[in-house]
Amino acid sequence: MERLREQYNKEFAPKLAEEFKYKNVMEVPRITKVVLNVGVGKLSKDSKFTDLVIKDLTQIAGQAPVKTIARKSIAGFKLREGQVVGVVATLRGERMYAFLDKLINVALPRVKDFRGISDKGFDGRGNFHIGLREHVVFPEISNEALEHTFGMEISIVTNAGKDEPAYRLLKLMNFPFRSEDKE
Repeated sequence: MERLREQYNKEFAPKLAEEFKYKNVMEVPRITKVVLNVGVGKLSKDSKFTDLVIKDLTQIAGQAPVKTIARKSIAGFKLREGQVVGVVATLRGERMYAFLDKLINVALPRVKDFRGISDKGFDGRGNFHIGLREHVVFPEISNEALEHTFGMEISIVTNAGKDEPAYRLLKLMNFPFRSEDKE
C-alpha cells in the first residue's frame, strides 16, 4: 500500500512545486492526517451499538478508535456529562495512505448512485471533508452480519493553507471529483 506515498514523492510533489512555483520542498502541500469520525447520537445509550461501531471502525481504519465523551450535560439533547457521543480515529503515515488508497479506489465507487465528490467540502484552509451515509461501502464490512449501518465523516487534513493547492493535490491523487466542479 506504499503505492500512493511513492506516487506523491515521485510524481505529485514535483508537479505541484512546478505548478504553484514553490521554491522550497517543504512548501509543497501534503496530507498530514485523515480523521474518521462517527457520531453515535441517539443510540449512545445502547452500549452494544457503540461496541459495534468501534469494532467496524477498527476494521476500516486498521487501528483502534477512541471514544469521545460529552464534556457537559445538555438537557435539550438528553445528553449527560461523561456519556459517549462519538468515536474517532486519526490516521497518519502508512495507515493514512493505505486508507486513502482504499477510499479512492474501492469504497467511493461502491457508493450507491455515485457520480463523484463535490468540491464544496473544502473549509478555506486546504482541508477537505467528506460525509458517507453508510459504512458498508468498505470491503472489510460484511453485509451478512450487519445489524446497524452508520455514517461517518472523513476529514483529510493538509498543510496547504489554501483550497486551490489542496484541491490540485487531491485531484492528482485521483479523487473522483465531479467533472463540472472547478475545472
